[in-house]
Amino acid sequence: MQSRTTPLQQELQQSSRAPRKPHAIPKTRLAARLSAISLAMMVAGFSTNVLAVGKLEGQIRDNVSQQPLAGATVTLKELNLSQQAGRDGRFFFVGVQDGDYTLVVNYLGAMPLEHSVSIRDKQTTLQDINLSSQDDVEHIRVVGQQGALSKSMNRQRGADNVLSVVSADVLGNFPDSNISESLQRVPGLSIERDQGEGRFVRVRGMAPDYNSVSMNGTRLPSPESDRRAVALDVVPSDLLQSVEVSKTLTPDMDADALGGAIEVKSLSAFDRDDTYLNLNAEASQDTLTDNTNPKLAASYSDIFADKLGVAIGASWYNRDFGSDNVETGGKWEFAGDNGFEDAALESIDARDYEINRERLGIGVNFDYRPSDDTDLYLRTLYSEFDDTETRNSSKTKWKSPQQANALSQGKTTRSLKSRTENQNITSFVLGGQTRFERWTFDYQASHSTASAEKPRDIAGADFVAKIDNTGFRNTQQPQIIAPEDYFQNANFELDEIEIAASKAEDTINSGQLDLTRQLTLADYSVELKTGVKLSRRDKSNREDIWIYSDLGDQGVSDDDLLLSQYAGNELDYGLGRFGSGIDATPLWQLIDSLDAESNRDDIESTINDFDISEDINAAYLMGHIDIDKLRILTGLRFEQNQWDSSGYGYDGAKGEFIDIKHSRDEDHWLPALHLTYRYSDNTVLRAAWTNTLVRPTFGQLAPGYLLEEDDGDIDLTFGNPELKSLESMNFDLSLEHYFGNIGLISAGLFYKDIDNFIYQADLAGRGDYIDAHSAVTFVNGDSADIYGVELSYVQEFSFLPEPFNALVLNSNLTYTDSSAKISWLEDGQLLSRDIPMPSQSDLTANLSLGYENSYASVWLSAAYKSEYLQEVTELSDERYDLYQDNHLQWDFVAKAHLTSNLTLYFKGVNLTDEPYYSYTGDSSYNAQYEAYGRTFQLGVQYTNY
Repeated sequence: MQSRTTPLQQELQQSSRAPRKPHAIPKTRLAARLSAISLAMMVAGFSTNVLAVGKLEGQIRDNVSQQPLAGATVTLKELNLSQQAGRDGRFFFVGVQDGDYTLVVNYLGAMPLEHSVSIRDKQTTLQDINLSSQDDVEHIRVVGQQGALSKSMNRQRGADNVLSVVSADVLGNFPDSNISESLQRVPGLSIERDQGEGRFVRVRGMAPDYNSVSMNGTRLPSPESDRRAVALDVVPSDLLQSVEVSKTLTPDMDADALGGAIEVKSLSAFDRDDTYLNLNAEASQDTLTDNTNPKLAASYSDIFADKLGVAIGASWYNRDFGSDNVETGGKWEFAGDNGFEDAALESIDARDYEINRERLGIGVNFDYRPSDDTDLYLRTLYSEFDDTETRNSSKTKWKSPQQANALSQGKTTRSLKSRTENQNITSFVLGGQTRFERWTFDYQASHSTASAEKPRDIAGADFVAKIDNTGFRNTQQPQIIAPEDYFQNANFELDEIEIAASKAEDTINSGQLDLTRQLTLADYSVELKTGVKLSRRDKSNREDIWIYSDLGDQGVSDDDLLLSQYAGNELDYGLGRFGSGIDATPLWQLIDSLDAESNRDDIESTINDFDISEDINAAYLMGHIDIDKLRILTGLRFEQNQWDSSGYGYDGAKGEFIDIKHSRDEDHWLPALHLTYRYSDNTVLRAAWTNTLVRPTFGQLAPGYLLEEDDGDIDLTFGNPELKSLESMNFDLSLEHYFGNIGLISAGLFYKDIDNFIYQADLAGRGDYIDAHSAVTFVNGDSADIYGVELSYVQEFSFLPEPFNALVLNSNLTYTDSSAKISWLEDGQLLSRDIPMPSQSDLTANLSLGYENSYASVWLSAAYKSEYLQEVTELSDERYDLYQDNHLQWDFVAKAHLTSNLTLYFKGVNLTDEPYYSYTGDSSYNAQYEAYGRTFQLGVQYTNY
């Protein structure tokens, strides 16, 4: 191999540069001004050291159950100094001047409380608070769906940013098998599904790679070889305490999120007051395959000597299911320059999937409080996800595109894909908090690793035949029209077998230090905070490919090439007649009899290998000041990014590999301003101006490339390590009003102004690729804009007469619109057109209607997302854009509380059998249709809580 700089890099440096927008200079000025303001606040804080100060700490609990009330707002009235109680109900005020004060506590669903406290110099005042319910008859709701909504709304009400919270009780009240499915209930959130199961989370209609995912304060790595987005189906929801989604970021948060930052919090013993035990046993049935599947989950926590807390959770789920699929891949041809007249189809592919997924999740967490001033914790996670897939495919391709119901000879390929994938995520987070007389010191170190490994598998075994008089009917759900020869196995001959093995690894090591001080400055309450974070990430991918072709030349007899030698049973395919499946066992016997080394594809086994290291150094300075009812939070974050990547290119014209190494760095100054005006205890107005970024995916940054030559035509595909990170200036405005025990109505507006939008483009005909037939890579676009409105309404109808007073409504709707510009070169002229942001849905909505009392709980829920652009396949013709169609899924849950500890439940998933559907240009023209059936779950739960 040769090591050298290729002309690809020079062209990419030019093509990835986007014109600077007019707001670039004001950004710099604003950053400097905010930095100066924050620095002045910090200097003032350091200089205010002469007054006598003490500390106040305590815990907020329910008066009857004695359970901690997370999210309660605690205020020292005379100082206008406020904070939220933590997940364990505790609060801490440090650096408070010697004196007598009034402590005010507010919690939705509880009576407000005022209490006199005295704080003395160099002393810690302890003050525990017990709250009573508003009606002063029952204890405050802390369990069930209503209690979960109360916890979430209290946390959201007291936050400094736009925040949505889902507690563990909500996670258990819907038929959700993993975190992503639970998050589809959150305002503005929807999910991407794989085989009908939720995997990736979308925030405010934006793609998963535009959002960040952390667990216990540390970023989770991605098992996927080319992505940053974390497929949250690998983390069972049974291991969680809550999930928080921040839609606006403060300077002390990692800046790499455009849609939102998802923070997963796992179990802690101090979340509850006493020994906790939860046991679940469940069986589910999949109607498409009639399989019955088991699930077991258990969690336990306890506190020893009031100092050591131990929490353990485990979940296991083994599911056999499948799907029926038919797709065209968008291979349509439309006549004329406009419209969809005389649509003709190039190929149709019917697919039958049989899948087994086994999930195992284990979390063991420790909390230790060696003194009143120090908290230490260790959070661990082990998650394993095994996915075994058997896919039978029958694909027919015609010599020329075929109109519906027309017949001609087609080449039909019957193929088998049989593979197993193992995904793992392991995370260790060690940290703590120490509270000094004037300062609070938070510290954390973490190690997380993820891997996705596919052992040697059958990536494709193809049997081919040419069948006369074939065609298709129905453009939305195409079905093959074919004679009986199409189903005769003896007509198909083995053409090629592809064997593949791969492994991707992603490791993140990070350390973080934060220093906080509370003080009074000119009679105003001020909090100052500064910190640093170092993150080291290594991503690698390895693939090995073997292509077994010309099998007759390798000694395979004519009889052993016939599909009839490998045929299995007739497939139960719900979208029409399919024929027999293909058995993997005799195929493996054939493969093992051949020489692997002589069939290894050196090119495909090399060009997708890469190593990318990503070093991020970050620091921030921020502070907030409370002026009467207004809180002003401002600050500046700096992030420095260094990438080092290596990979391989292959020049097919010269028949040589090129060893490629690349290094690059970026600096980002990210100012922020948050305004929170608390008109009353229950009415909050928020405004925010923030700046965030999204780094390119690892697949986009991978430096490898492939150059192929065919009859003088040069075709290139390659990554772009010169891509700039997407940058976004964000504006948010929201109004929230809380009422009753459980009630919320809110409205929010948001706008995002994006630079360096990334899209896939063909650079053929320009620069170094002027003579290329195609040169496909990723480039930075000109600009993109996203704006939207977010509405929420939650209501407990306790004011209605019985039995309607047990009704609860939880609803939200988010409307998002966007515009982005792509450009290309045609006949020497630079052309462009506007498109929506890829993967951005205009409308997402959730509706849940529940009935809950001491004896039963019933919930009907719906989750909706509108269509979105998946891929631009023809830059110059929008008719060939691929879209995913809208999706509406209904789910149902019914629980019967047999005793105070024992619950029997029934859950129904996808009640209307909603399929997955994507289309080409117009919803009449299939790109992919896939049906999953319904799933019903029956289970029993024991809890002592």
